[in-house]
Amino acid sequence: MPPDQNRSPHASDTLARIAGRSAVIGIIGLGYVGLPLVNATARAGFRVTGFDIDPAKVDLLNRGRSYIDAVPGSAIDGHRRAGRFHATMDFAEIANCDVVVICVPTPLTRQREPDLSAVRKTAQSIAAALRKGQLIVLESTTYPGTTREVLVPILEESGLVNRRDFFVGFSPEREDPGNTDFSTSDIPKVVAGDGPEASQIVSDFYAAVVHQIVPVSSPDVAEAVKITENIFRAVNIALVNELKTTYDAMGIDIWEVIEAAKTKPFGFMPFYPGPGLGGHCIPIDPFYLTWKAREFDLSTRFVELAGEINLSMPRYVVDRLAEALDRKQGAGLAGARILILGLAYKKDVGDMRESPSFKLMSLLERRGAAVDYHDPHLPEIGPTREHMEYAGRTSVALDARSVASYHAVLLATDHSSFDYAMIARSAKLIVDTRNGFGRRELAGPNIIKA
Repeated sequence: MPPDQNRSPHASDTLARIAGRSAVIGIIGLGYVGLPLVNATARAGFRVTGFDIDPAKVDLLNRGRSYIDAVPGSAIDGHRRAGRFHATMDFAEIANCDVVVICVPTPLTRQREPDLSAVRKTAQSIAAALRKGQLIVLESTTYPGTTREVLVPILEESGLVNRRDFFVGFSPEREDPGNTDFSTSDIPKVVAGDGPEASQIVSDFYAAVVHQIVPVSSPDVAEAVKITENIFRAVNIALVNELKTTYDAMGIDIWEVIEAAKTKPFGFMPFYPGPGLGGHCIPIDPFYLTWKAREFDLSTRFVELAGEINLSMPRYVVDRLAEALDRKQGAGLAGARILILGLAYKKDVGDMRESPSFKLMSLLERRGAAVDYHDPHLPEIGPTREHMEYAGRTSVALDARSVASYHAVLLATDHSSFDYAMIARSAKLIVDTRNGFGRRELAGPNIIKA
């Protein structure tokens, strides 16, 4: 880009390094957001240093292996052999980076309030190594104002000054695990910098990595974009979940209704019901806005109602299962053996973050059922924030004999690899929360939808 006489030397140097692909990019948090970004950034010709606090992840990556389906190990190994990528737990290496991107989790506390502890700890690690000219970008989903109100003050504890010595920006992640139609580079990237120079640097960096950038006026706007995207989905999913319970009472199949309604070429967008929300974004992000709105003496009633509906769905599913057992087998949940199909929060991925299957397992066991699960993508349950009691449990075999041994099978995640015909033939009772059997035109008195 042409030189700007008013631009600071620090900004000019960083812009020149980005343009010449000599900039070193640091990406903190090598999970479902950070690792795909590593792949896209290294493919764009930058040298990338990946930071993580998990020694197992660092070791795997430095041996050219991957633990995320969207990023093949061959890609990581190729970047590593070409000298464009290495992973480390040594955050002192941040000092060698020109651009540092933060991709750490932003969960909720047990009181359903924002938990920014990972962002704060990461910012402190950056501040300890911060040098002049660096661009620090937050990608973690959060409430509007986080970049200015949380990130910048911690970074300035280094003694350096934002907009003068270093630059900050926000660019919300838009990853969709399991979606093979869009890679990180293909998804338009919303970008914003805090001030004109930061805006130019963050735009130039992401323009070199993705095919299309969407600049907005401030980090607050960019943070609001991500929250809005996920609230839109949460509210619409809550709507169809409520319609499901209403139509079910009327003897109407919500899935048939949606299939017919979506033939309208305008004014309707299909959303689908389920056993509850999962993943890191939709079950969490709306509550970030709800919490922030209280600062302005506002209530987000529509958002909160949607959250209540979505949170109630696992209990609705368990009640339906209990009713079906009583009606068809003359027994309740106490002492029943239940097989949950699918632990991942969505089909064909191994991501169990915030999966409603955990809530289903907990509710069923509290009512006296013995619960197993089968998931080809998750052979063993690893540590989780809220369900440590399930760590170490393993996926059971799925064959006709094992299916027939359970009082009921609960389809929570409709993985494509399941043998639906075999399950339909073998199971005494199936509770289908995803219309997995309906889509395959499998029907019978042993299959109910919930």
